[in-house]
Amino acid sequence: MVNIDELRFDEKGLIPAVVVDTYSKKVLTVAYMNKESLAISMKEGRTCFWSRSRQELWRKGETSGNVQHIVSITADCDRDALTVEVVKEGPACHLGTESCFSDFVYLNPAYQSFSVDGLMEMLEGRKKEKPEGSYTTYLFEKGLDKILKKVGEECTEVIIAAKAEDRAETIYEIADLTYHVMVLMTEQGISLEDIRKELAKRHIIDHKVKQEKMTK
Repeated sequence: MVNIDELRFDEKGLIPAVVVDTYSKKVLTVAYMNKESLAISMKEGRTCFWSRSRQELWRKGETSGNVQHIVSITADCDRDALTVEVVKEGPACHLGTESCFSDFVYLNPAYQSFSVDGLMEMLEGRKKEKPEGSYTTYLFEKGLDKILKKVGEECTEVIIAAKAEDRAETIYEIADLTYHVMVLMTEQGISLEDIRKELAKRHIIDHKVKQEKMTK
Protein backbone atom coordinates (compact mmCIF):
# COMPACT_ATOMS: atom_id res chain seq x y z
CA MET A 1 0.00 0.00 0.00
CA VAL A 2 1.27 3.46 -0.93
CA ASN A 3 0.99 6.24 1.63
CA ILE A 4 -0.41 9.61 0.51
CA ASP A 5 2.87 11.26 1.53
CA GLU A 6 4.71 9.04 -0.97
CA LEU A 7 2.73 10.49 -3.89
CA ARG A 8 4.29 13.18 -6.06
CA PHE A 9 1.90 16.14 -6.31
CA ASP A 10 2.85 18.89 -8.78
CA GLU A 11 3.91 22.44 -7.93
CA LYS A 12 0.24 23.36 -7.42
CA GLY A 13 -0.28 20.44 -5.04
CA LEU A 14 -2.29 18.42 -7.58
CA ILE A 15 -2.15 14.93 -9.01
CA PRO A 16 -4.12 13.73 -12.09
CA ALA A 17 -6.73 11.03 -11.45
CA VAL A 18 -7.92 8.85 -14.33
CA VAL A 19 -11.39 7.59 -13.40
CA VAL A 20 -12.29 4.16 -14.84
CA ASP A 21 -15.55 2.18 -14.75
CA THR A 22 -14.73 -0.98 -12.80
CA TYR A 23 -17.15 -3.08 -14.87
CA SER A 24 -16.48 -1.94 -18.45
CA LYS A 25 -12.91 -0.69 -17.80
CA LYS A 26 -13.82 2.37 -19.86
CA VAL A 27 -12.14 5.67 -19.01
CA LEU A 28 -14.84 7.97 -17.65
CA THR A 29 -12.99 11.20 -16.98
CA VAL A 30 -9.67 12.74 -15.96
CA ALA A 31 -9.76 15.05 -12.96
CA TYR A 32 -7.34 16.34 -10.35
CA MET A 33 -6.96 15.69 -6.65
CA ASN A 34 -4.96 17.38 -3.91
CA LYS A 35 -4.08 15.75 -0.61
CA GLU A 36 -7.30 16.91 1.00
CA SER A 37 -9.62 15.69 -1.77
CA LEU A 38 -7.77 12.36 -1.93
CA ALA A 39 -8.09 11.92 1.82
CA ILE A 40 -11.82 12.72 1.61
CA SER A 41 -12.23 10.25 -1.27
CA MET A 42 -10.57 7.50 0.74
CA LYS A 43 -12.55 8.28 3.89
CA GLU A 44 -15.97 8.54 2.20
CA GLY A 45 -15.43 5.92 -0.52
CA ARG A 46 -16.68 8.39 -3.13
CA THR A 47 -14.73 10.53 -5.57
CA CYS A 48 -13.86 14.03 -4.45
CA PHE A 49 -11.73 16.24 -6.68
CA TRP A 50 -10.13 19.68 -6.74
CA SER A 51 -11.69 22.05 -9.26
CA ARG A 52 -8.93 24.03 -10.97
CA SER A 53 -11.44 26.48 -12.47
CA ARG A 54 -13.35 27.18 -9.26
CA GLN A 55 -10.41 26.61 -6.94
CA GLU A 56 -12.44 24.48 -4.56
CA LEU A 57 -13.23 20.91 -3.59
CA TRP A 58 -16.06 19.19 -5.44
CA ARG A 59 -17.64 15.85 -4.68
CA LYS A 60 -18.77 14.10 -7.84
CA GLY A 61 -22.56 13.84 -7.83
CA GLU A 62 -23.07 16.36 -5.05
CA THR A 63 -25.56 18.31 -7.16
CA SER A 64 -26.31 15.92 -10.04
CA GLY A 65 -26.68 12.74 -7.99
CA ASN A 66 -24.24 10.96 -10.34
CA VAL A 67 -22.07 9.63 -7.53
CA GLN A 68 -18.96 7.51 -8.13
CA HIS A 69 -18.29 4.82 -5.51
CA ILE A 70 -14.60 3.98 -5.28
CA VAL A 71 -13.47 0.38 -5.75
CA SER A 72 -9.72 1.05 -5.74
CA ILE A 73 -7.11 3.77 -6.18
CA THR A 74 -3.80 2.86 -7.80
CA ALA A 75 -0.67 4.96 -8.21
CA ASP A 76 1.60 4.65 -11.24
CA CYS A 77 5.27 3.68 -11.01
CA ASP A 78 6.39 7.32 -10.69
CA ARG A 79 3.78 8.02 -8.01
CA ASP A 80 2.63 11.12 -9.94
CA ALA A 81 -0.68 9.88 -11.37
CA LEU A 82 -3.65 7.87 -10.11
CA THR A 83 -6.15 5.45 -11.54
CA VAL A 84 -9.47 5.43 -9.68
CA GLU A 85 -11.78 2.49 -10.40
CA VAL A 86 -15.40 3.27 -9.58
CA VAL A 87 -18.96 2.01 -9.66
CA LYS A 88 -20.87 4.96 -11.02
CA GLU A 89 -24.45 6.04 -10.59
CA GLY A 90 -25.61 7.73 -13.76
CA PRO A 91 -23.56 9.48 -16.45
CA ALA A 92 -19.97 10.43 -15.67
CA CYS A 93 -19.91 13.50 -17.91
CA HIS A 94 -21.67 16.78 -17.14
CA LEU A 95 -23.05 16.63 -20.72
CA GLY A 96 -25.06 13.55 -19.76
CA THR A 97 -22.92 10.96 -21.55
CA GLU A 98 -21.56 7.80 -19.92
CA SER A 99 -17.98 9.01 -20.38
CA CYS A 100 -16.30 12.34 -21.01
CA PHE A 101 -14.34 10.57 -23.76
CA SER A 102 -16.78 10.13 -26.63
CA ASP A 103 -15.43 12.30 -29.47
CA PHE A 104 -12.98 10.41 -31.66
CA VAL A 105 -9.96 12.30 -32.94
CA TYR A 106 -8.54 9.33 -34.87
CA LEU A 107 -9.52 5.75 -35.61
CA ASN A 108 -7.00 3.33 -37.08
CA PRO A 109 -9.05 0.99 -39.30
CA ALA A 110 -6.42 -1.73 -38.92
CA TYR A 111 -7.24 -2.08 -35.22
CA GLN A 112 -11.00 -1.62 -35.17
CA SER A 113 -12.78 -4.57 -33.65
CA PHE A 114 -16.25 -5.46 -32.48
CA SER A 115 -17.35 -4.74 -28.94
CA VAL A 116 -20.66 -5.18 -27.15
CA ASP A 117 -20.39 -1.60 -25.90
CA GLY A 118 -19.90 -0.42 -29.48
CA LEU A 119 -22.98 -2.35 -30.60
CA MET A 120 -25.01 -0.77 -27.80
CA GLU A 121 -23.88 2.70 -28.88
CA MET A 122 -24.93 1.89 -32.44
CA LEU A 123 -28.37 0.71 -31.29
CA GLU A 124 -28.85 3.86 -29.22
CA GLY A 125 -27.92 5.90 -32.30
CA ARG A 126 -30.41 3.99 -34.44
CA LYS A 127 -33.20 4.62 -31.91
CA LYS A 128 -32.43 8.33 -31.87
CA GLU A 129 -31.76 8.95 -35.58
CA LYS A 130 -33.87 6.18 -37.18
CA PRO A 131 -32.03 5.99 -40.53
CA GLU A 132 -34.12 4.62 -43.41
CA GLY A 133 -33.50 1.09 -44.62
CA SER A 134 -32.17 -0.15 -41.27
CA TYR A 135 -33.62 -3.33 -39.75
CA THR A 136 -32.96 -1.89 -36.31
CA THR A 137 -34.93 1.22 -37.24
CA TYR A 138 -37.76 -1.06 -38.40
CA LEU A 139 -37.85 -2.76 -34.98
CA PHE A 140 -37.93 0.54 -33.09
CA GLU A 141 -40.68 1.90 -35.35
CA LYS A 142 -42.80 -1.23 -34.85
CA GLY A 143 -42.40 -0.90 -31.10
CA LEU A 144 -42.24 -3.10 -28.02
CA ASP A 145 -44.63 -5.86 -29.12
CA LYS A 146 -42.63 -6.54 -32.30
CA ILE A 147 -39.34 -6.51 -30.39
CA LEU A 148 -40.70 -8.92 -27.79
CA LYS A 149 -42.00 -11.20 -30.55
CA LYS A 150 -38.52 -11.34 -32.09
CA VAL A 151 -36.91 -12.06 -28.71
CA GLY A 152 -39.34 -14.95 -28.22
CA GLU A 153 -38.65 -16.32 -31.71
CA GLU A 154 -34.88 -16.14 -31.21
CA CYS A 155 -35.16 -17.90 -27.84
CA THR A 156 -36.95 -20.77 -29.58
CA GLU A 157 -34.28 -20.90 -32.29
CA VAL A 158 -31.54 -21.15 -29.65
CA ILE A 159 -33.34 -24.04 -27.95
CA ILE A 160 -33.84 -25.92 -31.24
CA ALA A 161 -30.19 -25.51 -32.27
CA ALA A 162 -28.87 -26.49 -28.85
CA LYS A 163 -31.16 -29.53 -28.65
CA ALA A 164 -29.82 -30.66 -32.02
CA GLU A 165 -26.30 -30.28 -30.59
CA ASP A 166 -25.38 -28.11 -33.57
CA ARG A 167 -22.64 -25.92 -32.11
CA ALA A 168 -22.24 -23.55 -35.06
CA GLU A 169 -25.99 -23.01 -35.38
CA THR A 170 -26.32 -22.50 -31.63
CA ILE A 171 -23.64 -19.80 -31.71
CA TYR A 172 -25.40 -18.14 -34.65
CA GLU A 173 -28.78 -18.17 -32.91
CA ILE A 174 -27.34 -16.95 -29.59
CA ALA A 175 -25.84 -14.00 -31.48
CA ASP A 176 -29.27 -13.26 -32.98
CA LEU A 177 -30.89 -13.50 -29.55
CA THR A 178 -28.24 -11.25 -28.01
CA TYR A 179 -28.82 -8.60 -30.66
CA HIS A 180 -32.59 -8.60 -30.18
CA VAL A 181 -32.28 -8.56 -26.38
CA MET A 182 -30.03 -5.51 -26.71
CA VAL A 183 -32.64 -3.86 -28.95
CA LEU A 184 -35.16 -4.53 -26.17
CA MET A 185 -32.78 -3.05 -23.61
CA THR A 186 -32.36 0.08 -25.72
CA GLU A 187 -36.11 0.39 -26.18
CA GLN A 188 -36.66 0.26 -22.42
CA GLY A 189 -33.69 2.38 -21.41
CA ILE A 190 -31.72 -0.47 -19.86
CA SER A 191 -27.95 -0.04 -20.15
CA LEU A 192 -25.16 -2.60 -20.25
CA GLU A 193 -24.03 -1.13 -16.95
CA ASP A 194 -27.41 -2.02 -15.40
CA ILE A 195 -26.84 -5.65 -16.43
CA ARG A 196 -23.22 -5.65 -15.27
CA LYS A 197 -24.28 -4.37 -11.87
CA GLU A 198 -26.98 -7.01 -11.56
CA LEU A 199 -24.56 -9.78 -12.52
CA ALA A 200 -21.98 -8.41 -10.09
CA LYS A 201 -24.53 -8.53 -7.26
CA ARG A 202 -25.32 -12.14 -8.11
CA HIS A 203 -21.61 -13.00 -8.19
CA ILE A 204 -21.19 -11.62 -4.67
CA ILE A 205 -24.23 -13.54 -3.43
CA ASP A 206 -23.01 -16.75 -5.10
CA HIS A 207 -19.58 -16.29 -3.53
CA LYS A 208 -21.14 -15.96 -0.09
CA VAL A 209 -23.37 -18.98 -0.62
CA LYS A 210 -20.35 -21.06 -1.64
CA GLN A 211 -18.47 -19.95 1.45
CA GLU A 212 -21.39 -20.89 3.67
CA LYS A 213 -21.58 -24.36 2.11
CA MET A 214 -17.86 -24.90 2.57
CA THR A 215 -17.98 -24.02 6.28
CA LYS A 216 -20.76 -26.49 7.04
